[in-house]
Amino acid sequence: MERTLSSDLFFDHSQATSVSALPLRLFSTALQWQRRVISRRQLARLDARLLADAGISEAQRHAELSKPFWR
Repeated sequence: MERTLSSDLFFDHSQATSVSALPLRLFSTALQWQRRVISRRQLARLDARLLADAGISEAQRHAELSKPFWR
């Protein structure tokens, strides 16, 4: 039984894909963080009537606003 060498033995395509996708993942993560910051600023500006309309309690708002942008 003879074995042949494959190019897959020398080049791991899964790693190449993950490395080339890294900038896109970083950009996507940064955009997600930015959306969280903006939405939490908007949440902070809502008055009690608008919070009630949205079904959000003061405690829920406080919990959301106390989170860091990466969570």
